[in-house]
Amino acid sequence: EVQLVESGGGMVQPGGSLRLSCVASGFTFSSYDMSWVRQAPGKGPEWVSVINTAGGRTYYADSVKGRFTISRDNAKNLLYLQMNSLKPEDTALYYCAKLSRLYEPPKAPTYDYWGQGTQVTVSS
Repeated sequence: EVQLVESGGGMVQPGGSLRLSCVASGFTFSSYDMSWVRQAPGKGPEWVSVINTAGGRTYYADSVKGRFTISRDNAKNLLYLQMNSLKPEDTALYYCAKLSRLYEPPKAPTYDYWGQGTQVTVSS
């Protein structure tokens, strides 16, 4: 059974930082591109970042480019999202997601499994 469990969310002031983690199980983690997706209240899901299997290629939405960094540890089945210079508009539920196939931009990523999400709130 595929499981994705996120952690690391919380409340932070604008300009602050958070590091999200996702532990994966039930599949060969190192064989799949992985992603972070977020959903703000009243809005649809928004793709945030994708990382390829080996971690050598990363992709970011324009809204987070230069502020967020995605990484992975294939030995520990862990996916990370380092978020710096956080803004109120980054407030959302953040999901770790497994891509169903290789990510080929500019096509949109497709997912087959999601975690339960971790809440990030940026507010003064």
